[in-house]
Amino acid sequence: MKTFIKVNAASLSASCCDYLVTIILVNFIKIDPLAGGISGTVAGGIVSFLMGRYWVFKDNKAAISLQGKRYLIVWVGNLMLNSFLLYFFIKIFKIQYLIAKIITSILVAMLYNYHLQKRYVFKTSNKK
Repeated sequence: MKTFIKVNAASLSASCCDYLVTIILVNFIKIDPLAGGISGTVAGGIVSFLMGRYWVFKDNKAAISLQGKRYLIVWVGNLMLNSFLLYFFIKIFKIQYLIAKIITSILVAMLYNYHLQKRYVFKTSNKK
C-alpha cells in the first residue's frame, strides 16, 4: 500500500510537470494543443522515471541503463496511448485540450503505467 501511495504521489508530480509544460506551450507560446500535450508528456515522463527510480521503488542500485531501456519501452507505449487519446478527444470529439488531457492522463495512469512500472521497469524492487 505504501508503494501504491508513493506511485500516485510521483504520478501527481509528473502530471504537474506535464500540465505546466503543456499550458505554457499552448497558452503562451501558442503551439498546437496536440503538440503541446505530447511535449508535456515527454517532460512528465522524465520526472516520472527519476522519481520512480530514486524515491518510489528506491532501485538506484540497478543499472540505470537497464531501467532506462525498460522505462523507454513502457514510455513509448504511454506516449502512443496519450497521443492517440489526445488526438481522439481534441480533434474528433472537439473536447477542450485540458479536459482531454485530464481524461487521457487518468485512463493511461490507471490502466497502463502503474502496472508496467511496478512489474517490469522497477521489478527488482519488488523482491524486498
